[in-house]
Amino acid sequence: MRTSAGQSTALLTDHYELTMLSAALRDGTAERRCVFEAFGRRLPDGRRYGVVAGTGRLLDALADFRFGDAELAHLRDHRVVDEPTLDWLASYRFTGDIWGYAEGEIYFPGSPMLVVEAGFAEAVVLETLVLSILNHDSAIASAASRMTSAAEDRPCIEMGSRRTHEEAAVAAARAAYIAGFATTSNLEAGRRYGVPTTGTAAHAFTLLHDDERAAFQSQVDTFGPGTTLLVDTYDVTNAVNLAIEVAGTELGGVRLDSGDLLQQAREVRAQLDRLGATQTRIVVTSDLDEFAIAALQAGPVDGYGVGTQLVTGSGAPTAGLVYKLVARENSAGRLEGVAKKSKDKLSVGGRKYALRRRSASGIAEAEVIGVGSEPAGETNDRALLVPLVEHGERVFAGTLDDARERHTTARAELPPTARQMSRGEPVIPTLYERDQKENAR
Repeated sequence: MRTSAGQSTALLTDHYELTMLSAALRDGTAERRCVFEAFGRRLPDGRRYGVVAGTGRLLDALADFRFGDAELAHLRDHRVVDEPTLDWLASYRFTGDIWGYAEGEIYFPGSPMLVVEAGFAEAVVLETLVLSILNHDSAIASAASRMTSAAEDRPCIEMGSRRTHEEAAVAAARAAYIAGFATTSNLEAGRRYGVPTTGTAAHAFTLLHDDERAAFQSQVDTFGPGTTLLVDTYDVTNAVNLAIEVAGTELGGVRLDSGDLLQQAREVRAQLDRLGATQTRIVVTSDLDEFAIAALQAGPVDGYGVGTQLVTGSGAPTAGLVYKLVARENSAGRLEGVAKKSKDKLSVGGRKYALRRRSASGIAEAEVIGVGSEPAGETNDRALLVPLVEHGERVFAGTLDDARERHTTARAELPPTARQMSRGEPVIPTLYERDQKENAR
């Protein structure tokens, strides 16, 4: 991932990461082997599961995490770190190992979504990059999953670019696609990641013309009768009549963007059927969220366009993930668990491994996390961590469509209560298993 200005990703970080690095280089602890983990202590309030997204973007960003002349000059000019630290940063290359939950996977409180093992210096400077990408993308994917779950087999369109930062819009479209959205309105997401794009016309196009008929005629002449016409600029009933007069009964769709969407959809469906346009689809937009989508399932709606609520995480704009040191090399050269003990911010020390415990019928029953060693698996358990980077080289090559398929499969194995829109606890519990060495410490 390059920034829009074509710069490296090295300064997408917080000042204190480099000051910690500087001190560790000075006191000789910089090369201590360490394990950092990205995880959430809890899910956003009331959510029953989370969705992993952003891993592919993170691996792209890691490849460009280089301190070039411009980055080093900025740090020197602003006296962020001393010269020995600048010399170290000039040759920075990540040479450690990274494991993680593959994109599209489901996660729960405590899930070790990303495990980074390297020298302290190499790993600590990645904290902000890891969290800024995973927190944003996982929040969007988690909201998107609830929306596509509510929509069932009716397609959802991502159209929130105008409601967020321009680069966040591209990332949001990618995350939404992983969690089941069919298309996006964002052309850069199509170019950069291959997300299918779609779009027809806004109210401005209708208002440009002398009357609604002229606007509809122009659109049909340009794109054919299979296009979707926006019918609520003036009067919906009249617009639907005009749409069929202009495009014929082969009209692809009509879009409703205001008012009582459920009632209007019912009225428009009846009108279209009377006019013989029985195959014309009805697409609704206008500040939809998962609750509105669930309510609209009672009506003859064929698709949903979602904007603001999707790109802001539908009430949870961040996944709340943290990046914590959980193990470090001791004086004897062995890894030992370390943990934060402060109130409300406890962490579990020790390198983690994870399984999804499943019943004989394949339904998820628990998130099982081994501390210090892999947990004892059962017949239907499914391992969750996959290698992403080995000795500094990217080894994971999954595609966006792989992530999309993975999410469909992982969500399908959750208990039925995962689909409930009401607030609740995580749909399965998180269980920790410690090995004997960890218990002895």
